[in-house]
Amino acid sequence: MSSIHKFYVITFLYWFSLYTYMPILSPYVEYLGGSLTMVGLVVGSYGLVQLFARIPLGITSDLLSNRRFFIGLGMALGVLSAAGMGLANSAATVLIFRAVAGGAASAWVAFTVLFSSYFPADQAPKAMGLIVFLTSLGQMTAATVGGFAADVWGWQAPFFIGAAGGLVGWALVPTIKESKKVVGPRVQLSSLLSIGKQPLVLVVSFLAILMQWLTFSTVFGFTPSYAVSLGASNSQLSILALASSLPAALSALRSGHWAEKFGERTVLAGGFALFAVGTFLIPRSDTVILLYITQALGAAGRGVLLPLLMGLSIRDIDGPRRATAMGFFQSIYALGMFAGPALTGVISEAVGLRRGFDIVGFVGVLAAVMAMLLIAKAQKSARSN
Repeated sequence: MSSIHKFYVITFLYWFSLYTYMPILSPYVEYLGGSLTMVGLVVGSYGLVQLFARIPLGITSDLLSNRRFFIGLGMALGVLSAAGMGLANSAATVLIFRAVAGGAASAWVAFTVLFSSYFPADQAPKAMGLIVFLTSLGQMTAATVGGFAADVWGWQAPFFIGAAGGLVGWALVPTIKESKKVVGPRVQLSSLLSIGKQPLVLVVSFLAILMQWLTFSTVFGFTPSYAVSLGASNSQLSILALASSLPAALSALRSGHWAEKFGERTVLAGGFALFAVGTFLIPRSDTVILLYITQALGAAGRGVLLPLLMGLSIRDIDGPRRATAMGFFQSIYALGMFAGPALTGVISEAVGLRRGFDIVGFVGVLAAVMAMLLIAKAQKSARSN
């Protein structure tokens, strides 16, 4: 098996280890006595750690030209976090180990940069579409297994299955090879600041914040809790997760083709709009079956967003600074992972979960409008410089 094919397997297992328990995480926190505010903090802690960790990791990865070490570190932290949450006896303990999962996810910058190095620079969106497809496949398989495992073996089973999958992935990391090392200047703070000032990087980073707000307030946040309020079992939560991930995986795989045909900003705006419609329909669904439909609809829009935004974030960045640029982008969008569900949890505690979904839906509408207006402006500014 070639390195790139091993990379496919490792990427799949990486996300499998981080998402096996996601269908039941919010109900699990409530089962341990946590409020909706605590659910928001647990979900958001994953993004808070990434907010502070990804830029330093990207810089260090560039300086050392060693992506494989950080991939192995991410796999190990994923195993630790899953096992820790499975052994937890309080919501506070879940909060701590969910934060460790944020440390594991910070290694994603190394995954994406190493993978993109296997492709020509002008094929960055295509490469990101492929790796996001693998991501979605891992998340989809994990989520499908997790809910059914919880029904059969209990709440802790998905966490331990995720840890086992991560352990296998960690064992495979030493078998992949680094691509040819990029030789270039050492990354300085001024280099990071210059990346952060680029209009296109700023725009796509801000749009990614809004995308993660939607994602971690719905799919990976409060939608499972709403499903439980409708009477959903753990197995039905797995089906819900499948409905949330399969369309996303398929649309991610086609995102590059659609961007070439219709233009990146049009596809991004359409993706946000579809995600917003799916979110608005969540509180208007009074059966689990209808909820499946809303999740599939939103997922079809969500799937095109991340690969296009990731590809745009590094498309105009030279090779030696790509991990730093990706680290900047991923650190910034981690703000949406943290602030989004945390705010949604507080709002939902105050005005009800149904109204909370409506507010998140309006965030999606705002993002669609901004994608149409700001992407073109940023690209025009980049061409003129």
